Amino acid sequence: MSTSTSDWRQAFTKEEIADLREHSDWRGWLTLVVDYGTIAAAMGIVAYFPNVFTILFALVVIGTRQLGLAVVLHEASHRTLFNNRKLNDWVGNWLAAYPLYLSADMYRPHHLDHHGKTWGDTDPDRGLAEGFPVSKASMARKIARDLFGLTGLKQLIGTSYIAYKVIRRQDVGQGTLPMRLNRERMIRMVLGTLVTNGILFGILWSVGHPMLYLLWFGAWLTTNKVVVRLRSMAEHSAVPSPHPGDPFGNTRTTLTRWWERALLAPHNVGYHLEHHLVITVPYYKLPRFHRMLNERGLLEHACIERGYGSVLRKMVA
Repeated sequence: MSTSTSDWRQAFTKEEIADLREHSDWRGWLTLVVDYGTIAAAMGIVAYFPNVFTILFALVVIGTRQLGLAVVLHEASHRTLFNNRKLNDWVGNWLAAYPLYLSADMYRPHHLDHHGKTWGDTDPDRGLAEGFPVSKASMARKIARDLFGLTGLKQLIGTSYIAYKVIRRQDVGQGTLPMRLNRERMIRMVLGTLVTNGILFGILWSVGHPMLYLLWFGAWLTTNKVVVRLRSMAEHSAVPSPHPGDPFGNTRTTLTRWWERALLAPHNVGYHLEHHLVITVPYYKLPRFHRMLNERGLLEHACIERGYGSVLRKMVA
């Protein structure tokens, strides 16, 4: 049997939970420095040593760090990035969401709805979790579409089409975007995406390497879609208890090795069960939360995998 929500809460004091929920501004800034610094370093390697191997390496690194920025967006959506709400939302949009053609303002209500209805009939992300395991051939096709940019192109075209219709006040339904659609916020997202990507291109132009922008856009189209797929599958797919109200059975934590954290799972994104238990614990405290749960014997029946290789094996029949 899975540990119930009431069981685990009884094992923690209010002071312990309050301490876990505290977040610091300097850690928020450090997260951004690490992500953008890593992206800049990857581009710098290609600029000074341009060859097929450095380009492929940079695509992997940048795609993963784009997922890192999506984690920043996620933190901002829970308002655990900065203590000042205006700063939290501004950074979440302009330094994390808009460069990736996303919107923190539209993502937040969609994502909080997922937390409140995980694996329920009206869970907005349920469609992402269903349908697994799949055949090895099907999984190979999915990853191939990601790597060759087909998934990215579909997302680019689909997002642009939905944005066009929403801005024109035409009925489009929710579509497949992980965002609660809103015309004014959609306009800001489109303009923000053009501005932030234009600034990035301008910076690269000013240092004499405008073609390096292709690494950013190419990673967004390809390697980023692979790591996003792995993260998405790992969180709620092929779980032992796909039912609402049972986070220990319907949400998976993936424990990672150092290279997986570097190339697949930045910013403790694998600690998803812990995040669902207390959604306002910042990402850098999730490992401590995990250790506390484990020390108190609360993870014995939890859905936990060691490494993304193990997760992939769960996803294929």
